[in-house]
Amino acid sequence: MVEDPNADMIGTTEVTEEHALDLDRLTKWFEENVEGYEGPLSYSKFKGGQSNPTYRIDTPSTSYVLRRQPFGKLLPSAHAVDREYKAMAALGPTGFPVPKTYGLCEDPEVIGSKFFVMSLADGRNLWDGTLPGFTRENRRELYNAMIDTMADMHLQKPEDIGLGDFGKPTDYCARQISRWTKQYKLSETEHMPKMERLIEWLPQTIPPQHESSVVHGDYRLDNMIFHKSEPRVIAVLDWELSTLGDPIADFSYFILNWHTESENRAGIQGKDLEALGIPTQDEAVERYVARTGYPVPPMDWYFAYNLFRLAGIIQGIKKRVIDGTASSAHAKEASDRVSPLVDRAYEFALKAGMPE
Repeated sequence: MVEDPNADMIGTTEVTEEHALDLDRLTKWFEENVEGYEGPLSYSKFKGGQSNPTYRIDTPSTSYVLRRQPFGKLLPSAHAVDREYKAMAALGPTGFPVPKTYGLCEDPEVIGSKFFVMSLADGRNLWDGTLPGFTRENRRELYNAMIDTMADMHLQKPEDIGLGDFGKPTDYCARQISRWTKQYKLSETEHMPKMERLIEWLPQTIPPQHESSVVHGDYRLDNMIFHKSEPRVIAVLDWELSTLGDPIADFSYFILNWHTESENRAGIQGKDLEALGIPTQDEAVERYVARTGYPVPPMDWYFAYNLFRLAGIIQGIKKRVIDGTASSAHAKEASDRVSPLVDRAYEFALKAGMPE
């Protein structure tokens, strides 16, 4: 197993008083809802998970993962742990790599909010897009595995797996722009003229949506667990933003890594991809198209859209940092990314034809 240079970000820590759960009520829920549960249970909190607090639940024989909504006031439709659960529960039986789901609790009396419980995927969690410690061949195989896994997700037929009502299949980008504009405004902390220009321009220039599929919404390296020794994905995590929509918008979010500096961890812009063995953007697109048959147009508009959307998401984290309700120790660092994300989105929008 390759040592992860970002292991401090994926480990667990003791649960602080502000993030504590009612273990008596939680134990009772486990006894009534989790097949095969045998207590007692103990718990710790994962250091990541800036959006939904995530806990490791350990028993003498089994380890589980619990995802709950954040503490404090929530924005409308945000932190939809029930959507995460529904997506994984539907995809699991198809053979798509997701954790096993054990149960969803929508009763806030148990621990104070909705939560769900899933299996703990035992494998490698990687954060650095250059994949240090791997061979050239291993890196290419891991990137190909990520591309193929995403393509397989986009090829799922929602109505065949119980996700026909998971969202509106059309006008995905329009709906996302509207949603994240509203969420941004609800959590706005300063006026940013470039953000206002994007809010005006993006809805007027949306490319046609040729396909509809299950979309993950946050498909990236650190939201996957890889097999301990094989170059394959064993679990795709963090389905909070999943819905039905445009697979090209989803795919282009992943391809943004080829245009992101390494300080954003997964970014590989400026790296010697040939020396590293990592596919070029063109090679990644070619592999995705060969597997799905979906046309991938020039992506500057999609890059602007995805960075705008990400800025809206991070702005919500920034507001929670200010309000004192952010769940992750890394939330403050993340919140400082809003302005650079807006600047980068603006640059791609200009490339895509937005008048200055």
